[in-house]
Amino acid sequence: MHTVFRIGEVRQIDKKLSLYEVDLKLTSDDDQQLRQLTDHIREESSGSSGWHRIGTLLLTIGQFDKAEELYMALLEQASNDSDKAHIYNEFGRLKNNQGQYTEAVSFYKKSLEIVEKTLSKDDPKLANIYNNIAVTYNDMGDYSKALEFYEKDLEITKKALPPNHPDLATSYSNIGQVYNDMSDYSRALEFYEKAHKIYEKALPSNHPNLAISYSNIGQTYNDMGDYSKAVEFYEKALKIREKALAPNHPNLAISYSNIGQTYNDMGDYSKALEFYEKAHQIYEKTLSPNHPSLANSHLNFAAWYERMGDYAAACKSLLSAFQIQKKAFQESNPAFASTYSWFGRVYRNTKDYSKALDYFEKCLAILQKTLPQRHPNFGITYSNIGDVHRLMGNYERALSFHQKALNIQENVQCNSLNCATTYTNLGETYREMKDYSTALIYFGKGLEIREKKLPKNHPDLAVIYHNMAKLYLGTLKYSIAKENIRQAVEIAEEKLPSNHPHLLDYRETLEEVQKKL
Repeated sequence: MHTVFRIGEVRQIDKKLSLYEVDLKLTSDDDQQLRQLTDHIREESSGSSGWHRIGTLLLTIGQFDKAEELYMALLEQASNDSDKAHIYNEFGRLKNNQGQYTEAVSFYKKSLEIVEKTLSKDDPKLANIYNNIAVTYNDMGDYSKALEFYEKDLEITKKALPPNHPDLATSYSNIGQVYNDMSDYSRALEFYEKAHKIYEKALPSNHPNLAISYSNIGQTYNDMGDYSKAVEFYEKALKIREKALAPNHPNLAISYSNIGQTYNDMGDYSKALEFYEKAHQIYEKTLSPNHPSLANSHLNFAAWYERMGDYAAACKSLLSAFQIQKKAFQESNPAFASTYSWFGRVYRNTKDYSKALDYFEKCLAILQKTLPQRHPNFGITYSNIGDVHRLMGNYERALSFHQKALNIQENVQCNSLNCATTYTNLGETYREMKDYSTALIYFGKGLEIREKKLPKNHPDLAVIYHNMAKLYLGTLKYSIAKENIRQAVEIAEEKLPSNHPHLLDYRETLEEVQKKL
């Protein structure tokens, strides 16, 4: 009983009958790698009873419908307030994972209402519920509420635990995550580094929480546009996971995916694909076919194909993600908003503007149901809708949506590169309207941000150089136009495939400029 084997070579014996011969090796009692793996699984599926542990495991592997059925049954059988409080808390986690944030907060507050009657205000169990409520508010983009509840959690944790306890580090890390989502990167790094110092003192050098800490810092540097620093910290996380985890553990895939994302953002697309493929291979081997992480992996491929100008392949990856999400989530889940937005981008690039507009509006409808009105994702979506209206020749509608975007992006903390995109879109709208002076102002604003944030050979810089070349072509300043289009072509020739639509457009504009000289 309870014997564990390692799987060695697998050989197919009979192709017709699908028979395989598998080499098994018995593990020893002191197998450290196996012990670390089982301890990690046990920690992920904790609970007061077997049924509660099964519920936690179902949430971990993304089986939300089955988890809901189980918790409904457990709630009906609950014999005391303590059990009810625990189940309400788990329902909150379930609803948060499904993107039903208002319901999640409602369940958490039911749990909180019960435990507040029996526990002191400094009881660590209260800290756990405060933390869960904060997670949901952060997912909703209600950052002030998220900070309020994370700080309540931190206040209790400070009193209950010694100063170098790992749980205190987790509280600092959570606050860092909110500041990162607010694009307050200096504050994010401040809290992440507080957390990391504790982890370094309290945990062994190959502990999974140290890897998470390095990943958090890496994410902040990536969002700041400091890609070399991001890769440095992501690789530190990867080294720990390679030592501590089995070769196909999903957390290894997270590291590969993070590194791939950074290379994609840097414009190093061959490296990005290499890491995305490593991540995807692990997910396919270890996760159920409908796990949300597989959908995210397909979205990564869609983003890569879109960058490469292979829009058919991008659509195929998006459809794969969408099919998984349909099985895993309800239709209002925010995960669909991202997928719809990518569909909109692909159809915009293929010049199917009515479909693009339809998908961007579907994205907007989900955001309106799930997020506060001034969440940064609204700014991105308004800008995308405005850009489609520009391409359709509806300039007044385009300006209206771009202004909606800027009203958010210039007045709340968000990624400045998103603001640069809106400035660029506005500049192109005014250029097509032949208001060249206003167009140049917005191109200048977009270019200033991108030059600060991106590598000098990033394809997004080529987009603005091309736009400005067309502007100077329209104002008969051909030498300045040539300088800008030359920069766009040089970047595109280095970073994009030879048949990429952007590169072909840039060369066409270059020929047009050269004819005028």
